[in-house]
Amino acid sequence: ADVGSQKERVVTEEEWLQKWEMGNIGFHKEQGNPLLRKYLDLLLNGRSGLRIFFPLCGKAVEMKWLADMGHSVVGVEVSEQAVKEFFSEHSLPYCEEPVPEISGAKMFQSTSGNISLYCCNIYDLSSSIVGKFDGVWDRGALVAVNPRDRQRYASLMINLVEKNSSYLLVTVLYDPNKHKGPPFYVPESEIKSLFG
Repeated sequence: ADVGSQKERVVTEEEWLQKWEMGNIGFHKEQGNPLLRKYLDLLLNGRSGLRIFFPLCGKAVEMKWLADMGHSVVGVEVSEQAVKEFFSEHSLPYCEEPVPEISGAKMFQSTSGNISLYCCNIYDLSSSIVGKFDGVWDRGALVAVNPRDRQRYASLMINLVEKNSSYLLVTVLYDPNKHKGPPFYVPESEIKSLFG
């Protein structure tokens, strides 16, 4: 499939921070994403107490929803504002600490301990820092990373998941010549080649 002019498109970290500052966050869903409810059984596969990863999490309400079900949620997000808004909008007390392995990174953790959000560049994470996950909810993450970074992103995600994990991925279908992204268009063939 033709990805049009998107292949070279780069959205900088500053641009993402600015979107949060300006409130230009049409990608944030106040009610959560209906697809997660629909496919939750696939993600959990009858298991409880999972570790679930939210790449580029923003202030996704599903993080609290899954934590309330007894799962442990870890997210990564470049915008500190987004992370703080998540905790304040759900009235969750939290503490903040530096991440020794990553210069300038912070980790915000709910006092209950079941939600940990890393504020840093996703590519600075590794399984030695965050451990491995039983499930991943990728809504708006793969489609948001710069097209040239997809291989790097997929390799990281593969490194972060346990053998029998479930990976729920939401992509968007549209004509990439008519929209510059993000979200970017990721054809199914590319998803197959990225994740095998």
